[in-house]
Amino acid sequence: MKNTTNKFMSLFKSNAVLIISGILAFISCFFVAPSMDYINYINFRVLAILFSLMLIVAELVRLGVFYSLSAALFKSPKYISLFLCFLAFFLSMLITNDVALVTLVPFGIMVISGFKISKSDKCKIMCLTMIFMTISANLGSMLTPIGNPQNLYLYTKYGYSIGKFISVMFPFSLVSFILITLYVIISLDKFGEPTGSISDFGKDNNSKKYSQAPGDKRFYINLSITIILFILAVLCVLNVINYKLMFIIVSLSILILDCKAFKEVDYSLLVTFVFFFVLTGNLGNISAFTNLITGILNKNVVFTGIISSQFISNVPAAMLLSAFTDNGRDLLIGTNLGGLGTLIASMASLITYRFYAKYKADNDISDHYLLYFTIVNIMTLIILLFLHCGIN
Repeated sequence: MKNTTNKFMSLFKSNAVLIISGILAFISCFFVAPSMDYINYINFRVLAILFSLMLIVAELVRLGVFYSLSAALFKSPKYISLFLCFLAFFLSMLITNDVALVTLVPFGIMVISGFKISKSDKCKIMCLTMIFMTISANLGSMLTPIGNPQNLYLYTKYGYSIGKFISVMFPFSLVSFILITLYVIISLDKFGEPTGSISDFGKDNNSKKYSQAPGDKRFYINLSITIILFILAVLCVLNVINYKLMFIIVSLSILILDCKAFKEVDYSLLVTFVFFFVLTGNLGNISAFTNLITGILNKNVVFTGIISSQFISNVPAAMLLSAFTDNGRDLLIGTNLGGLGTLIASMASLITYRFYAKYKADNDISDHYLLYFTIVNIMTLIILLFLHCGIN
């Protein structure tokens, strides 16, 4: 009985948003009778683009592209931390914040673990770097429609042009980049001296999971095709290519190139989207709920997005609130800034914490990760809120 309970708790923790969204969608069906109208709730374009992007990135990860990009000699903890944060910031704009962290955090742990410094110093560097990387990915991803799932959804929902979308989020991204740079430089200033380097990059156990090794002829063929597929996906986001055509081309191409990439797709996220499509569709047909949420949103969409994100994370918050407001600009800002704050405000933050918690347990260390994480997040959120108030 105890083992069953532990397994259930572990399953719930790993898929909390999926399970909760499924339960809520099921309950909503008692208020709005199931019918063929449910099909109209689902935005198949968003699902097709999201699936295709995850599939493309899965193949890039299996090719070892992101590890190869990082293959360099690092002599100072401060500069590797800065490098990792910059990489997370800019990569998240192209491959989503979740995937950027899944890819880079294990690499960051490996690199920092290789420095010949005291255990206490290494613990501090590791803790701060993981926190700054998480914030970098969450804030870097807000600049583009494909940077995170809620951006892709809102971009499609409100019919943004790419220029308008970037213009809304650019001031926040620019200030965020400056803040992240300052955080790393100030916090890790005393760790700027050379402490050795890692020269055997690519020879660790991570290399075993790559489908082809860099330098192999097949590697370059697969890489070239995958890059072309990524360009097709971006063109689809920009409404240049029909999403159905893009979905078919990407799926068939990856199936032929490397069918194992399909195993790396986060299907739980896709199912979660479907549940929230059903939930928000049904809630939109319940007049009492619609009036309540609309009244709250009319007071301040940005703050409602931020507060909601702290409790249900910013992706569900964006999907839920979008059914009750036409103010896409403020909802975009609110749910992106809402990724700052609590650990569950952005699901990407949980990804880093899981990796770090394992490292912490394996090395028998104690620290103040959650305290530092919360302080830095809230401080950044306050600064960006002041920026928002100044812009408005």
